[in-house]
Amino acid sequence: MKNVELKVEGMDCANCALSISRFLERKGFQKIDVNFATGDVRFEENPEISMEVVKNGITKLGYTIVEKDDTNPSKGISFNWLLITSAIFTFPLLVGHLLGMFFDWPVLHFMHNPYIQLGLCLPVYAIGFFYFGKSALGSLRGGVPNMDVLIFIGSTAAFVYSIIGTIQSNPDYIFYETAATIITLVLLGNWFEKQAVHQTTTAIEDLSKLKSEKAMRIMPSGTIVSIEVEEIKIGDLLQVNEGDSIPTDGILQKGAEILRVDESMLTGESLPVEKNQGDQLIGGSVLMQGNLQMEVTTTSNQTVLSRMIELVKSAQQEKPDIQRLADKISAIFVPVVLSISILTFLIAFFGFNIPAEKAVMNAIAVLVISCPCAMGLATPTAVMVGVGRMAKTGILVKGAQTLEVFAGIKNFIFDKTGTLTTGSFAIKDVNFQNIDEKTAKGIVVSLEKNSSHPIAKSLVSLWSQETNGSAVELQDIKETKGLGMQGVDGAGNMYKLGSSNILSSPNGNSDHHLYLTKNDAVIATINLEDDLKKDAKDLIAYLKKEDCDTILLSGDKQEKTAAVAKMLGITEFQAEKRPEEKLALVEKYAQQAPTAMVGDGINDAPALAKATIGVSLSDASQIAIQSAQIVLLNGKLSHLEKAFSISKHTLLTIKQNLFWAFAYNIVAIPIAAMGFLNPMWGALFMAFSDVVVIGNSLRLKTKKL
Repeated sequence: MKNVELKVEGMDCANCALSISRFLERKGFQKIDVNFATGDVRFEENPEISMEVVKNGITKLGYTIVEKDDTNPSKGISFNWLLITSAIFTFPLLVGHLLGMFFDWPVLHFMHNPYIQLGLCLPVYAIGFFYFGKSALGSLRGGVPNMDVLIFIGSTAAFVYSIIGTIQSNPDYIFYETAATIITLVLLGNWFEKQAVHQTTTAIEDLSKLKSEKAMRIMPSGTIVSIEVEEIKIGDLLQVNEGDSIPTDGILQKGAEILRVDESMLTGESLPVEKNQGDQLIGGSVLMQGNLQMEVTTTSNQTVLSRMIELVKSAQQEKPDIQRLADKISAIFVPVVLSISILTFLIAFFGFNIPAEKAVMNAIAVLVISCPCAMGLATPTAVMVGVGRMAKTGILVKGAQTLEVFAGIKNFIFDKTGTLTTGSFAIKDVNFQNIDEKTAKGIVVSLEKNSSHPIAKSLVSLWSQETNGSAVELQDIKETKGLGMQGVDGAGNMYKLGSSNILSSPNGNSDHHLYLTKNDAVIATINLEDDLKKDAKDLIAYLKKEDCDTILLSGDKQEKTAAVAKMLGITEFQAEKRPEEKLALVEKYAQQAPTAMVGDGINDAPALAKATIGVSLSDASQIAIQSAQIVLLNGKLSHLEKAFSISKHTLLTIKQNLFWAFAYNIVAIPIAAMGFLNPMWGALFMAFSDVVVIGNSLRLKTKKL
């Protein structure tokens, strides 16, 4: 089943999202995710139910479906005009009321005329009636009353009460300025909220802007034609000129002597990267210097950039565990507030003999100061900013739950080769036995060019030119994780290359890094040297400062693993472990405490999957993106520190937001119920309470970590 995405306008609190979710659930849809902050509705397609039924159902709930090809901007403008119109008519009512409290000017007598006040309030109430009333009625139909129910009832109560006062010529019962101010201030709060929420979603917009719309295809005749990116096919040859955006993922075929590509928006790498023939090119990166030709390896909707955008969207929309309590409270919030409001009036009027007009104002104040929005916005806004900041740094995180769990990791298990070390090996010494050097090197290249292990890449890079044209042709080449490579030549001879584990009798003969065997007889031994990554020591020191345990887990020799652990200050290490042994150890640590496995995302894929959180330090490859919950696209260890720090600060921001949201409502509602708060001030505080939450989340964008 493919996922369906809809853009819905009109949602302004968690209950709005809940009503749409319940509607889709009743229709039998699965994997439903509704984000009221961004207006995104996602669910798994159900062939038995047409999209027209879905769209009509959502519309009946009081919301508006925004079609993808809808270029009419009137929806955004209409809201602005509603706000402006409300403000124009509310201003004289509010100013007249405030000045009348302190001055007895003749000019103000005109504003005290109830029919003048009714005339000014009527357009504002009409706007509120249709804007909030439509949403309120739809939410009641869906069985989940939302915030607009409170606003609609509060403003309507003040307006109707004022009409009764006008008919009875009783000035004590006239509160037109209250009705108008409630509507205008809530609209103003919604406007601020829309602007602020937009700031939290800029990461997706920035990534989307990297997508090319056109590409230049080189035809078999040599002619270059301009095509839409959607027309690109795997195997096409494309021309990319200096300053152009690379349209899709591919392999560099040929180009200028010096080629530099800016991958900063994808990997967080600030400096342009030099590219050579055969190197991977990432769609969305920009060619800064030189011209090139590339072979397409991925269609436009399956590129690293497209997957990044999809992962960021999914992560920003997912709810972490900490949000569940807020959602449960939001679901019952509106009925509870309505009950408190009714009780406020009854107790004030009948219990304390407070005048009816004052009791009504207290009840209205309870309605308009209550803010379920803040609880609903507390988590998604922080997650959107945190995940967005990670994406701009070249860090992909799969889901908000991953971010929440990662912040609590206590054990960090590191693979050695290619993770803590550079993975670029230099040959220390080679010993050939009963075979000439060139043939042996040819066999090694033939085997290792089929492996993605860092050692294999280094050997191929070192010896491929020496053996050019003379590599031994092998068949049935296989790779066994933790052991090595094997292949058969035309004469039926079996060649193996790997650690001492490939030897038929390794005892007493396991002092070398790699062994090349022919029919189980050793014909060459190879010893390699590998350097530490420059930021490895800093990362280990940072994790220790954060009270995290670090463990080195490697398939390499005991003495080499111990040497690396000593240089880094890691006290606990495990050496000479096969993949299945690594898997068991990772599972053991994960049972003891939340554990992150940090590896290259390819040969460590099982261990990455078994850990509480898998972190891939691989380059921007499809395998890396699929194998771990967190992917560091440029492979820098320093970015792991950033990912851990951003996760911790995002979780802290969520807790701060939820504390504010709960504390605000717990304090504000009783104050309003006791009559210490005018409804107009209540509307003002309610309108800006969610802006406070969003503002706190936005601090994550620039917060020094």
